[in-house]
Order: sequence, then C-alpha cells, then structure tokens
Amino acid sequence: MLELRHVSKSFNQKSILQNISFKIKKGETICLLGVSGSGKSTILKMIAGLEIPDGGQILFNNIDLTSTPPHLRDFGLVFQDFNLFPHLNVFDNIAFGLKMRKINDNQIQLRVAALLEQVNLSGFEKRNISELSGGEQQRVALARALAPQPRLLMFDEPLGALDKSLKDDLLNEIRSILHNENIPAIYVTHDAEEAFAIADRILILQDGVIIRDDTPEEIWKNPKYVEVAKILGIGNVVEGEVIAKNKIKTEFGIFDIDCKKNKGEKVNLLITQSSKSKDEMINIKVEDIVYKQNQFEVKSRGAKFLVKEKTKIGQTIKVTVQVQCLE
Repeated sequence: MLELRHVSKSFNQKSILQNISFKIKKGETICLLGVSGSGKSTILKMIAGLEIPDGGQILFNNIDLTSTPPHLRDFGLVFQDFNLFPHLNVFDNIAFGLKMRKINDNQIQLRVAALLEQVNLSGFEKRNISELSGGEQQRVALARALAPQPRLLMFDEPLGALDKSLKDDLLNEIRSILHNENIPAIYVTHDAEEAFAIADRILILQDGVIIRDDTPEEIWKNPKYVEVAKILGIGNVVEGEVIAKNKIKTEFGIFDIDCKKNKGEKVNLLITQSSKSKDEMINIKVEDIVYKQNQFEVKSRGAKFLVKEKTKIGQTIKVTVQVQCLE
C-alpha cells in the first residue's frame, strides 16, 4: 500500500519535515497528530502530489509516485473548509468525479444514491450547497471523495469548523464508513480526542519529526516523551530530581522509581490519577476548584486532579496516583 521512505521537506531554507518514514496497510486508518506547524498537512500535500519532497520517496504498491500528477494518483482528499462547488447541487457535487471518469449515467445514479444513504443524506440530491449546515456540507464532501472509490482517502482537519456535538456524530460516521469500505486512510488533526476515536495507529509529530508511532492504547499507556504527554493531555508532567538510587524528589513528595538517571540529575515524571489502592498516595493543597459535570477539578502547583467530593480552597486532600518516567 502507501509507504513514505525518509521523506524531507524545507521551505525558504527552513526544515519542515525530517526523515519521515511510515507505511499504511489496506483498510488501516492512521492519524497524524500534532500542534500547528508540526508538518502534518505538508505530509498530506506531498502524498496528494501538491508538494514535491526535497528527498526520500513516496510509493504506492511499491511504485514511486514522484512523476505521477495529482489527478492520476487516485487519492481522495477531504478538507476542513469542505471545498464544495457552490454552483452545483448535492447530486452534482458528489457525481463530479464520476462524470470526469465518463462513468455512464445509470451507474452514477446508483453510486450517488448509495453514498447519500451511507452519509445519511438521502433525499438531499437537489439541495443547493448554501442550504446545508456545516455538518451536512462535510457529509457531501466525504461522499464526493468516496464516489470514485479512491485507493487512499486523506482528511485534513475535516471537523475543525464544526461544533462538538456535530463533530462527535460525524466522527462516528467517518469511522464506520472507513471500516465498511476497507479504504486505507490518513487523518490529520491537532485534536487528541479525534485521533483516539478514529485511528488504528497514531503518529505524533513534533517539529517535523515523528516522535511516536503506535496504537492508541499503547501511546496512552506509555506516552514515553514529555511532548507526547502534553499533546495528549495525559496527567501532569512534573519535574523532579534524583536524590538517591530509585528516589525522585518532586514538589508532590518523593517517589520510588528508577528513571535511569544519576544522583543530582533532573527528570520529568508523568503523574496520573489511579483508582488502585496499591498505587502511590500523595497530599495536595487545593488552590482552585472547577466543577466538571459530576466531579470537581482541583488545581495544585500547576497540576490538575479530579475528585468526586467538593473541597475548599486551602484544604489538603489525598489523591491516589501512578507515576512513570518521561524522556
């Protein structure tokens, strides 16, 4: 299927991507996750043929795509701003790629009807694009991308313009459609929640480099790096100092953990809440309280913890946590 080998890209002598390598298997959805400017969208543009790599190769089924123009790559692309044709109705937007391939009218009618049903827009054929909500427009964009049955589907922040309820609904639909169609897909986002909801595998980018490539479950259990923990919003990243063998001193107390560092060296720890009685228990002084649905988020020394019982500012409470080393 798709493979990137040691791909690099610079703009105005500034490195944007460095040594990017990964593969996508048939039916697999990978997510490129990272903050703005990390290089996610540039990777999509190079795969689509809209940008040319400075070095490395992009291959599909072991065929180098360097000399293949965008319209012959047979890849679908769904954007955040929909990119629909405003002068065409819903039917003609979805049918556009099929007409370009000179598919006969009967086949076009059947394919568009099937796609409209798949994206829950049956009966919308004659609607003008201007009459549709943002969520409906994105469904049309998805159907249009699927219509020619592309070899690969790419999403560039597709839900960024939608509110949370629409985003959740459409995310579930996209995931279901991708699994049913068995199309390999690349999904670009800066939203960790989206990434974990849709991806079979997540690639986390930091300053143009892939720093983590694994399943959502493994990355959540072991973020490994400070940058990954922060991007995912997992627990609290706390600085500590090695004071003795397997002893790390932090502002939340001393933890028994081996971070493979020498005495006097600084380390970063990830402190996450736990419900297991065998785990560490720490005392925290409540500095602020925010109500979060059926529980309370308390803040202490820049860290955040969730508790079920309401507390008071200035009160000291006990919290059970798990601790792991970060690089």
